[in-house]
Amino acid sequence: MAAPEEPELSQAQTEKLLQFQDLTGLESMDQCRRTLEQHNWNIEAAVQDRLNEQEGVPSVFNPPPSRPLQVNTADHRVYSYIVSRPQPRGLLGWSYYLIMLPFRFTYYTLLDIFRLALRFIRPDPRGRVTDPVGDVVSFIHSFEEKYGQAHPVFYQGTYSQALNDAKRELRYLLVYLHGDDHQDTDEFCRSTLCTEEVITFLNTRMLFWACSTSKPEGYRVSQALRENTYPFLAMIMLKDRKMTVVGRLEGLIQPEDLINQLTFIMDANQTYLMSERLEREERNQTQVLRQQQDEAYLASLRADQEKERKKREEQEQKRQEEEKVRQSALAEERRRRTLEEEKERKSECLPPEPPADDPESVKIVFKLPNDTRVERRFLFGQSLTVIHDFLFSLKETPEKFQIVTNFPRRVLPCLPTEEQPNPPTLKEAGLSRSEVLFVQDLTDD
Repeated sequence: MAAPEEPELSQAQTEKLLQFQDLTGLESMDQCRRTLEQHNWNIEAAVQDRLNEQEGVPSVFNPPPSRPLQVNTADHRVYSYIVSRPQPRGLLGWSYYLIMLPFRFTYYTLLDIFRLALRFIRPDPRGRVTDPVGDVVSFIHSFEEKYGQAHPVFYQGTYSQALNDAKRELRYLLVYLHGDDHQDTDEFCRSTLCTEEVITFLNTRMLFWACSTSKPEGYRVSQALRENTYPFLAMIMLKDRKMTVVGRLEGLIQPEDLINQLTFIMDANQTYLMSERLEREERNQTQVLRQQQDEAYLASLRADQEKERKKREEQEQKRQEEEKVRQSALAEERRRRTLEEEKERKSECLPPEPPADDPESVKIVFKLPNDTRVERRFLFGQSLTVIHDFLFSLKETPEKFQIVTNFPRRVLPCLPTEEQPNPPTLKEAGLSRSEVLFVQDLTDD
């Protein structure tokens, strides 16, 4: 049994298909078409998922995966800078340190034991990421409530989205993992992260993404980056076509030191970004050239299709106009015959004209729109409808008209209405034995 033929593509779908092939480099048109159909012909979503598939980066168009995020952290050339806590100074400092050492050791040991036991009893709720954007936004709100509005611009999106934006824009991405329970977190946020020089440096040089490790999204990122202590910062960039961690900063770092270390990391990896930019520019130029060739072909194809379409439209329009003229002539002929038949019927149904010496007779002179005059006698007791029917039966009378008195000027109610189903008689209408009435043409109205 033969396989069913695929439906033909529209012009817009054909253009999207060629554009998708240019952007992704796929040679198989069938594969390009299947991918676009899976994304309902949304070319942005299709291209993004194709790039994610090539690079191993989670898609921003699909729910975040449960597996750890795929960022290259195995590069042995990663720059690592760890700030150790300052050692106690003097006799008093060492005495305080030695006295508190057993208490700190006991506290952290019991805390680790408690967490380990709790993990066996109840799975860590941070293991399931259900609302990554909500986790990031919630952290930003809690950060602003505690440390104020003066802080670097946080990326308000998921970690995957931040990676994709940094990759697309060829920018550095600085990731900050916030440890709520760590003793150095509060001082780092107040004395380093929220200082004016750090804010200016981060806002102008890179994207900045942050989240608390108490949130599922932050915990998932910490599992991927494998930090050792807090505060933790990781510099990520596109390197060898992969989003790679190129620098790690851990511990309580001072503002000037932080800026110096980040500048060093950026300078050391600037050549990779320049290489990526050049390579991307070459790809773009190749795509532009191919796109121009495709556009020229499509323009020629569209021109031929447009000529054929206009020819069909002109033929169809000519046929419709001829049909319209024919139908209009038929309709006019039917209307004319119907009107003549109605005039004859009205004429046959008119009562006879009363004699001139009848005391109940009324002589009426009608002035028609074409300036002709018609004279006829009626009876006082007859309805105004008789006058209307008489005028309607005349060939000179327009199809639609109304009868108007001269002085005082008023329109005679000759036809029945909802308010007056029975028109008045000539006497009730106030007509005298001799009247001059005017026929007003209403055909245009």
